[in-house]
Parts: sequence; C-alpha cells; structure tokens
Amino acid sequence: MNEVVNKVIIYTDGACSGNPGPGGWGVFMSYNGKERELSGYAPDSTNNRMELTATIEALNVLKRPCDIILYTDSVYVKDGINKWMDGWKARNWRTAAKKPVKNVELWKALDDATKRHNIDWRWVKGHAGNPGNERADQLATGAIQAVKNA
Repeated sequence: MNEVVNKVIIYTDGACSGNPGPGGWGVFMSYNGKERELSGYAPDSTNNRMELTATIEALNVLKRPCDIILYTDSVYVKDGINKWMDGWKARNWRTAAKKPVKNVELWKALDDATKRHNIDWRWVKGHAGNPGNERADQLATGAIQAVKNA
C-alpha cells in the first residue's frame, strides 16, 4: 500500500449474507503511516447499500477536508459517482428512464460527504489479492460474523 504521502488512502467494501440479508461494511484507511479500520452491521440490507455505507462512513470520519485516493471494488459506487450522479441530480434524483434512483438517501449522503474533499476515485478488482481491499472485505464480512456469533 505504498501511495503518495500526505494523501488519505481509503479502501471500502460492503458484504451481504444473502442479498438482501444481514449486511456489513468495512473501511481500511491510512495516512502518513497511520492506519485506521472501521466497520458496521445492518440486520437487513443489500450489498449495494453496504458498499455505499462504507464509502459514506469513511469520508464522514475525516475531521477536515482531505486529499483522498479512494479504492472501491464496487462498479455500482464507481459508476454512480463517475457516470450517473450528475444526471440524477439534474433530473431531481431520477434515472434516465425517469424512475426514482434506488438507495437515493445513501447517494445524497455520499454526495454531501464528497463535497469537502478532493477525491481520486479508483476501482480495484475485488478478491484479487490487493491488501487494502482484502482488509476492507475482512472487516465487512467480520461485522456480519460478529453478530451471527453473538
């Protein structure tokens, strides 16, 4: 995970046991050699909702505006941010087919969370051995397991 110093490096992931079903999200972040991990659980969710939640939680935990390299293995999050969101907002949160955007409250929360940061969005292939992505995945699935084992 050797990246540019003075940038916050964030890896996010979401998981679901069944889709929908119990969900977990995980975040692995580093800044100047310091690491931080976050995770959470939702009793009834979807994989896409957990992917969005991980990204929102990661951005909102930062106390000041930051330069960020954010890695996600979610094509849904990557395309939502890079391809779809501007159109959704222009159409009052409707898709090109004039249907309401799914998970709109999370997309709006993500839109708000991104405003104070400078973010370089990067897609990474999931389950392909990338250490940061693998750790985020372990945190997400671990959040589900912790509740199942409780």
